Amino acid sequence: MAEKRDETMGQDRRAIRRDFLKKLAAASAAAWMTGAPQMVSASEEHAVEQPPAKADACILLWLAGGMAAPETFDPKRYTPYETGMSVDSMLSTFPAIDTSVDGLQICAGLENIAQVMDRGTLIRSAVQPDLGSILHSRHQYHWHTGYVPPQTVACPHIGAWMAKVLGPNNPVMPPFVNIGQRLEGVGEKEELKAFTTAGFFGSEFGPMNLPFPEEAAAAVRPPKGMNANRFADRNKLFRKLVDQTPQRDYMSDYQQESMLRSLDNAYRLLSSKDRSAFDLSLEPKESYAKYDTSRFGRGCLLARRLVEAGARFVEVTTEYVPFLHWDTHANGHDTVARMHTEIDRPIAQLVLDLEERGLLDRTLVIVASEFSRDAIVEGKPGSIANDQATFKVDKVTESKHYGLHRHFTGGTSVAMFGGGVKKGFVYGETADERPLIATKNPVSVMDMHATIMAAMGISPRTGFTIEERPFYVTQDGKGKAVTELFV
Repeated sequence: MAEKRDETMGQDRRAIRRDFLKKLAAASAAAWMTGAPQMVSASEEHAVEQPPAKADACILLWLAGGMAAPETFDPKRYTPYETGMSVDSMLSTFPAIDTSVDGLQICAGLENIAQVMDRGTLIRSAVQPDLGSILHSRHQYHWHTGYVPPQTVACPHIGAWMAKVLGPNNPVMPPFVNIGQRLEGVGEKEELKAFTTAGFFGSEFGPMNLPFPEEAAAAVRPPKGMNANRFADRNKLFRKLVDQTPQRDYMSDYQQESMLRSLDNAYRLLSSKDRSAFDLSLEPKESYAKYDTSRFGRGCLLARRLVEAGARFVEVTTEYVPFLHWDTHANGHDTVARMHTEIDRPIAQLVLDLEERGLLDRTLVIVASEFSRDAIVEGKPGSIANDQATFKVDKVTESKHYGLHRHFTGGTSVAMFGGGVKKGFVYGETADERPLIATKNPVSVMDMHATIMAAMGISPRTGFTIEERPFYVTQDGKGKAVTELFV
């Protein structure tokens, strides 16, 4: 019976995924046909007053795959491994450690981050909906765009919103850079591509994708032996080829022009000395070593260099690949211990380096994930979502059972540093015993977006007209910034 149930659940998930992909593809195709989005005017809505910006740049450190809050920023009762222990006794598989903030503890393995918690704010009450079926792709789409997929339009990533509304800090630097996520050769690639985009804003506001930070310099360097005149000629020829592409008939004039402007932006960068910011080999060896824990660590170093050079928004991810990294459906404790070593020193060093350079106050650094994890509760109490656990056992009989394996949307943590947030501040809380739901000051994805955008000087009611309807930076323009987080 159990095998038949698992087979049925697997078929259900595949059917949901197929339907999801079809609708995403339709929205993406429609985006190429859309005209220029127009900002919602005061005549259509009440005048939107943009808040004063607390930050000029944003770095999103994305722990893709479902970072378990009780294993990182919200430790609960610790139960060490013991063969035969009851699964329902597992809340945290790491003991708590003190931080630089009196009374605040996080999990062992994050000793460096613990020492910089006095520079930032910790939200312990972020919540997510179940969305009918808890899939990483759907929740990552929701978190990055603010909209539950699928939508009838291709929704812009939050980085694209900042690029469009605020423009670049440095006209040579890409305003939106995405570091660490491969979009080919990994599972759920089409879903990843669906939110790693500027959507209806057009190509010029989309991300510069750099899957491997150590190779970033090559991405902004003309081919070897290419002199300036030849490079300019090749750019003119390429623009002509793009303009004559057979896909031209399926693109609006606005989207075509946006693509050509994105080519101009790339050409300007490749012709500029500012491209040295992408070259990690120029970083002093001692500094480089502090970040050299993993691809994510080197991505944090690249993010710091890019923000120094004027990038507006940079996302660095531990990379989402099904059943790898934070997607801990098995060997949860051992995998998270490895992830601790990958993220701990680089995140702390990024905060310290920005502070030392006088950039932290004007740079909003966010550490987040699509949802949390629990040992026995899927989604949240009362959820009808399919159970995503690989091992459905009552007793821990092997080390691979030790850790938190199910998706949990009832309460998770988000850390923020710089960008006007309070220092050494904790907002919200979750229950001490299961179910570990947010019990104080829950923060929805919509309000999280409003908070981030408010810090960047963008009202959550900022909107553009697309397909003859308003589309806002927060869903229906109803997001409310959590003002208690700011100084």
